[in-house]
Order: sequence, then structure tokens, then C-alpha cells
Amino acid sequence: MRAFVLHSRPYKESSALVDFFTRQGRLRAVLRGARGKSGNLARPFVPLSLELRGQADLKSVARLEAAGVPNLLSGDALFSGLYLNELLMRLLPSEDAHPGLFELYEQSLPLLAAGSPLQPLLRSFEWRLLDELGYAFALDHDCHGQPVQADGLYQLLPESGLQQVFQLQPGLFQGRELLAMSQADWQTPGALAAAKRLMRQALAAHLGGRPLISRELFRKP
Repeated sequence: MRAFVLHSRPYKESSALVDFFTRQGRLRAVLRGARGKSGNLARPFVPLSLELRGQADLKSVARLEAAGVPNLLSGDALFSGLYLNELLMRLLPSEDAHPGLFELYEQSLPLLAAGSPLQPLLRSFEWRLLDELGYAFALDHDCHGQPVQADGLYQLLPESGLQQVFQLQPGLFQGRELLAMSQADWQTPGALAAAKRLMRQALAAHLGGRPLISRELFRKP
């Protein structure tokens, strides 16, 4: 099966405990002899061909081979790739298949390596992840089914969606920004910045109050 490494850590004397992302979902397995050739492949962003054995929750890697050109990420593109990996580790249930999300991830890595604009790519992935997990909400209608008004102000209620408000308060979104997001129209002034705030609010509700380590990397000089 096609796979990418999301996370790897030492396990016992010479093995590693590896979380893979596949079309079948996030799978955890023991990679024996991780200090040898196979261990060199257990790095993020490398397209892999993977075979697992065992029926238990903790499987073993039977075969691990390169299946394409590694995606060489650096700088903010590297931090972005690590951010995607951490989101999948934190939010994607084990062995819960999301083939469409896997394909989007597989398509996103070469774009990161090629220097594509980061913000639209990250926002699209965050939204698709929320949608796949059943946490998405309408951007062009509020939680009562009413069309979003371009000149309106809205707050996000993570459990139900957008709600129009009539008093200024922190964390609000302009209707025109939301409508631009619904069309992935990133040319509208403020849409990308608003999308970043919106996704942060939406994801926070499902991260259990624990900050994302990869976000801190963006803040380091």
C-alpha cells in the first residue's frame, strides 16, 4: 500500500514505533532494525510502499520500500509539512480510512516542495480534514439556515456553525470574508487572514486544549 511516515520514535533496543498515513487511515506499526536501511526510509514526506503483518493493534512492518521521489521541504514549507503531520496525528482516529484526504496530502507535499503559496494550501487541507471528520460547517449559511450577509458580522459556534451577532466582540468574521472562503476566493482582501483565524478556532475545539508543537516553529526567528 502507498504510505507516508507521520511520526517515528525509538522502540526497544533497535526498533522504531512508526505512524504511517495510508489510504486505509493512520496505521501504527513496529519497524524492526530501524537503524539500518529501512530506518533511513522512515522519514516524513517520502512516498513509500508498505506491507504490514499481524492482526493486533500493534502490527509489524513486513516490507518498506521507496515508491517515489522524496519531497524535500525546507524553511516554512518544512514547518507546514510538519503541521499537516501533527494535525493528522492529533485528530485522525487510528485505522479510520479517508482515501480522499490521503490523496490531498499526497498532492500537497510536492506543492510544498515546489514553493507554492502556503496559506491557501494549508487552509484547504484544514477544511478538508474537518469535513472528513464530520466537523465542517456551512460558510454561506448561518447555523439557522439563513444566508450569510456580506455586511454582517458572525461568530463561530464550533458545535453548530456560524451565528450572526450585532455587537462588536473579539474573534468575529465579516460576512464578505466568509462568502469569499466558501468560494476559495483568496483575492478578496482579508479572506486568507480570516480563514486562518477561523480554522484555528474550529480546530481548537477538537484539540483538547493542547497546543500544536508545529505552530511554535513558525514563531521562531
